[in-house]
Amino acid sequence: MRARNGVLKLLGLCLLAGVLLSGLLFPVVGSLGLVSNRASDTVDSISADLVTTDPPLVTTVTDKDGVPIAYLYDQYRVLVPPEKIADTMKAALVSIEDRRFYEHQGVDWKGTIRAGLTNQFSGSVTQGASTLTQQYVKNYLVHVVARNNLVEQQKAQEQTIARKAREARISIQLETKLGKDEILARYLNVVPFGSTVYGIAAAARAYFDTTPDRLTVAQSAMLAGMVNSPSALNPEVYPDKALERRNQVIDKMVENDKLSRDTAEAAKREPLGLATPVRTPPNGCVGAGPENGFFCSYAVNYLERNGFSLEQLKTGGYTVQTTLDRTVTGHAKQAAEAQLPKSTNGIANTLAIVRPGKERHEVVALVANRDYGLKADQFQTQFDLPSGVENKFGAGSVYKVFTAAAALEKGMGIENTIATPGSHVSRVFKGGAKNCPSTGEPDTRWYCLSNENNSYPAQMSLQTALQTSPNTGFVILEEQLGMDPVVDMASRLGMRDTMATNLAGVRPDPRAKNRELRVSQAEFYKSNGGNASFTLSPAPVSTLELANVAATIMSGGVWCPPSPIVKVLDRNGEQVPVNEAPCEQVVAEPLANGLATGMSKDDQGGGTAARAAQQFGWKRPMMGKTGTTEEYKSAAFIGATPDYAGAVQTFNDGPNPSPICVNGTPRLCGRGDIYGGTIPARTWFDAMTDVHAGLPVRGLPPVEERYLKGGSEIRIPDVVGRNVNDATRALEEAGYQVSVQNRNSEQPKGRVVGQTPRGSALRGTVVTLLVSTGYVPPPQPVEPTTAVPPPGQPEPDPRPGPGRPTEPPQITIPVEPPGR
Repeated sequence: MRARNGVLKLLGLCLLAGVLLSGLLFPVVGSLGLVSNRASDTVDSISADLVTTDPPLVTTVTDKDGVPIAYLYDQYRVLVPPEKIADTMKAALVSIEDRRFYEHQGVDWKGTIRAGLTNQFSGSVTQGASTLTQQYVKNYLVHVVARNNLVEQQKAQEQTIARKAREARISIQLETKLGKDEILARYLNVVPFGSTVYGIAAAARAYFDTTPDRLTVAQSAMLAGMVNSPSALNPEVYPDKALERRNQVIDKMVENDKLSRDTAEAAKREPLGLATPVRTPPNGCVGAGPENGFFCSYAVNYLERNGFSLEQLKTGGYTVQTTLDRTVTGHAKQAAEAQLPKSTNGIANTLAIVRPGKERHEVVALVANRDYGLKADQFQTQFDLPSGVENKFGAGSVYKVFTAAAALEKGMGIENTIATPGSHVSRVFKGGAKNCPSTGEPDTRWYCLSNENNSYPAQMSLQTALQTSPNTGFVILEEQLGMDPVVDMASRLGMRDTMATNLAGVRPDPRAKNRELRVSQAEFYKSNGGNASFTLSPAPVSTLELANVAATIMSGGVWCPPSPIVKVLDRNGEQVPVNEAPCEQVVAEPLANGLATGMSKDDQGGGTAARAAQQFGWKRPMMGKTGTTEEYKSAAFIGATPDYAGAVQTFNDGPNPSPICVNGTPRLCGRGDIYGGTIPARTWFDAMTDVHAGLPVRGLPPVEERYLKGGSEIRIPDVVGRNVNDATRALEEAGYQVSVQNRNSEQPKGRVVGQTPRGSALRGTVVTLLVSTGYVPPPQPVEPTTAVPPPGQPEPDPRPGPGRPTEPPQITIPVEPPGR
């Protein structure tokens, strides 16, 4: 009876082994034909995935010289070929995981049948008997092909005969195509070693700060032991378990004749010897550090906008060479913090520097007085302060540059005169000046303003206006030009992302309740008759785009995207195209040269940045413009030489915006005193003085006569001495508006005895004619008497009435006083 039972048991085992063997050799299907074909197709599909699906690799971001500044990854992995992996590592892995690796053809039949029988009689899956080839298949499916698909990951790990059979089929196919060393290297390049560490190169660096070709016996044994359970055998968390497992691996190496007993004992006496600390490279732009992080973040965002997904960047193994200049960045960072310490509560100081050019505008530095990082208590932030539309309060009078450019395009020259009265009420463009009266239309008020002080003359050249920055002159120019060309000019010269945001500095939200949040800045300022405050920039602005505006002007009117990228290489070293926007000639080159010269006196005597330039001994030819916003919550400066263009914005970046005071310790205060000529201009000159050190001095390009004197089409007819009716007709036919004021004079009544302006002005300008009354009143007596109107003149009517609007109260919008 006992013998009979033994025979039956033996027959049963043989039958079961045959079933298992057939199940591994052929897919487990319900019938032949289509079902079997589909199973084979699945195996072939997975085999193709193993060949065509690249494992996630680390993307390296470098500076302009190719020195790494940051790494981007989902899985910290660096691929290495077989010859770059130490023999001790290969021996340790084979000894502990698959001692017959070099003998089988992908499936260890002896081990598989033994494991199958054991599992059958135990009633559970207690032995796997998977070869390294099979483990490679499973790991590749879990950590590469299905890394973002939990369902597929579970399928790749389910304990079923079907899964084992599929895995075996794929392993056999692989062994016919790949050599043993190649399979072993692929396994070691894919398998996880804990946390985000994948592959032997990453593990060698993370745990021992070495390379895989230099791993010792003890190091190799510890890493080989981890692959079975990287979390449970984490040497940092469970050093005793890791040490015990390591020594087991060393013993297995002795058993498999991979190591002598003496060498093994010596290795077992070694401590774990982990690197201190065990670490992977910082993941993301935080790893670029406080100085380079803003640049890294912009580079990543730029690539995302130009053909790359973040997933690609974190898995593609690219090398991204940027335009970051560490030397320029160092000077810029030092200047930003020197003029406004990083610990200053609620005030950011940002600086962007771009290299001008007609083929590329390379961004070389993006910094702030804040550091880039995650620790807010250490004055760190991940907001893109220097590149994003982060100054929510505007750039102030810097935007007068766009009005000036539009005027030049319409025919004005920088030597032409513009009116700069002490105060002005816009009768065409309606804004939201809360202290001005209603226009009579719903939710609209007149836009009334005055200059900073009474020191400005009634008129001046456009170049002097750019130097001294009177408000009224540029708002009057807007009226003459119309809002559309001024707003369009801002976008053309470089404010493209800025003008595409709404008045909150974000993309328009069509569901927003308030209209100003539903439309872009460009649409807001151009629609409903326009808004004359545009030339004084009260809306959100990007520092980088301001710098690129300066670069566009200095590049002869050629706009190029502010690019942070030199080139992108794929994992094989092949260059990958970046879908960057092409450069554009946005204004005529002579116009740009004229505008640069028009802006060339801001650093000189009387200019709003003169004091800052003098403080740093600045002598080079340059163009520049300051700006300050109405409530002193931000200020700005742009400037450029033929070598570098840059912009600085100093603005509120805290939750409770307030005016900024700079006299004494910079701080938030009740009544501000910041101007573009203070911290912003000082930051620019501080940085640029060092950046330009050693460079030859280069002058600004020459200016054509047309952009100095203006075009003949804007010459105002000189009508002094003519009859008022003839003079009015001549001016209107030339495209000008006419305003008549009487003037007591001995000249015949009705004769024009004066006009303003004379010379040249844009069509649409109001020309005021002084017309003789033909009467000169006698001297006034010493004692005050009731004034008697001259003959023919009506008694002045003090009451407002039709055609006589009450002059509204005026608000003061600060500009930069000379030397500030």
